[in-house]
Amino acid sequence: MQFNYRGKDNRGVLQQGSLAAPNVDAAANELMRRGITPLVIREQEQKTSGMGAINNLAIFRKKVTLDELIVFCRQMHALTKAGIPLIRTMRGLAETTRSPELSDVLDDITNRLEGGVTMASAMQAHPKVFSELFIAMIHVGENTGMLDDSFKRLSEILELERDTKRRVKQALRYPTFVLVALFAALMVVNFLVIPRFASVFSKMGADLPFLTQVLVGTSNFLLSYWPYMIFGTAAAGLLIRQWKQTDNGQQVWDRYKLKMPIIGPLLELITLSRFARNFATMLKAGMPVTQALTVVADATDNAWISRHIKEMRYGIERGESLLRTARGSKMFTPLILQMIAVGEETGSMDDMLNNVADFYDEDVDYGLKRLAESIEPILIVAMGVLVLILALGVFLPIWDLGAAAMGRG
Repeated sequence: MQFNYRGKDNRGVLQQGSLAAPNVDAAANELMRRGITPLVIREQEQKTSGMGAINNLAIFRKKVTLDELIVFCRQMHALTKAGIPLIRTMRGLAETTRSPELSDVLDDITNRLEGGVTMASAMQAHPKVFSELFIAMIHVGENTGMLDDSFKRLSEILELERDTKRRVKQALRYPTFVLVALFAALMVVNFLVIPRFASVFSKMGADLPFLTQVLVGTSNFLLSYWPYMIFGTAAAGLLIRQWKQTDNGQQVWDRYKLKMPIIGPLLELITLSRFARNFATMLKAGMPVTQALTVVADATDNAWISRHIKEMRYGIERGESLLRTARGSKMFTPLILQMIAVGEETGSMDDMLNNVADFYDEDVDYGLKRLAESIEPILIVAMGVLVLILALGVFLPIWDLGAAAMGRG
């Protein structure tokens, strides 16, 4: 069953939203566990049963894309700035959007708005569509009466994220193509080429060089055990995926992901740039530092860096300055720490953090431009070594047989 609730958290802030529970008592216990004292709990009317049935088949549904969210934010900025009522705006966008998934989500949000729920609380029912950062920005916009400005900032943040993802994909396109082609060539050689040469050599009864024996042994192993290898790889992938879903597994995975050669430092720069810009946006919107750090930490897609951001929040709650907690996190360069210090002294922390984000973005642009240049020599050397091994393994016994034939002649 679905319940709408209204209550106050530990700081006395009014919280509204919905949650699923077997009954009213279970819903109240869940709210108390979250630190919310319930004031009103009502069973939600089953207006969206059709959508709920579709959500049961969510595995077959497409996700709302980043481009669709950007268009949604732009439209909401224009319509709310023009003074059109919010419910009318949402209903109109739900009817005109080309995405059935987004249309269902907007319909559900509109129904919740008509029931008296705030927009931020209504969006919390769709965590796979709206991130914590998105909901926090809408919450700030509703409380300050500047919802149009919140949608404008969200569109800018999402556009930067989309552009960064596109640049990363473009930089990795060539290395990925080369690796796939190399793997395909290896499979063809091991499954088709080497077995034929091996049969020829066995008929001649010649002693094979060590390198050829290694190639023939590898090919025989793949031919004999390839079903077990596919099963083992799939099982290992499934186990790793389940391990990554745990808190400890996600942190360990994200930590070592940042230590990968060439790619790791670039991923760290992208994550820190996003953190600095999102943090600046939260502060500029008037959100308290500790709450802004919480929102940004939850919105960060790297669990290891998110943990450090939360530790910064704990330090500030103990009375430490932002500069001291940033220095203790060991995530920032001396130049960045100096800019944070200037921001604290001048009271323009949001501007300094935007400068930090711009600085990181320049490093990301430079790193993306050099990414292909850095990986290309490694791929060329790897291909050269592989071709050399295959050539020597195949042609050495042929040369030996030719020399033996000439000696007998």
